[in-house]
Amino acid sequence: MIHKASYFSKLTLGAASAALLIAGTLAACNNAQKPADKPATSAASTSTAAAKETIVYINQDTLLAKYDYVKDMGDRLQKKGKAAQGDVDSRKQAVQREIVEYQKNAATMSADQRAATEQRLQKKAQEVQGYEQNAGAAFQNSQGEEQDKLFNKVSEFTKKYAKEKGYKMILSYSRLNPTVLYGDESLDVTADVVKRLNEEYNKK
Repeated sequence: MIHKASYFSKLTLGAASAALLIAGTLAACNNAQKPADKPATSAASTSTAAAKETIVYINQDTLLAKYDYVKDMGDRLQKKGKAAQGDVDSRKQAVQREIVEYQKNAATMSADQRAATEQRLQKKAQEVQGYEQNAGAAFQNSQGEEQDKLFNKVSEFTKKYAKEKGYKMILSYSRLNPTVLYGDESLDVTADVVKRLNEEYNKK
């Protein structure tokens, strides 16, 4: 019999792992335009006002929970994982049925027949084990590809968003990766970012 832990036991993308994937995405974006010459008092006033809004932050946990692309990505991976697991299980069951059949008839078989049958069944079991490992590796590759797509989508949007809003830096916050220990709620742009990401994704 084959006793091996499944490669597909965790099919959904957890917020913790996904948060680590995009932790580096929400980085500094220096896109501020050079201001026109103005009186010293006016420039100082403008600089002070702008400084209050040049650094903002995004709550990764909320983004991952509410971004429609992440939900669809999880569904895709879950379906793919279940299909792969079903294929592996059917192969295991086929070998197991042959083992049970052999055990029923072993007493009536000659020593040579038993040896040949056991060798054949052992080879089949090893083949299924190798197939499961390959299927697991393929599934992990699929996860990596999906995560790369997520990273790129968030990264591209964040840069564009920062340029549009005039932000010099966008920080990220997550309970498991608290790069921001405190931030005034007025600097939290998560709701707007999620709204805009979903609008952009649903259009496509």
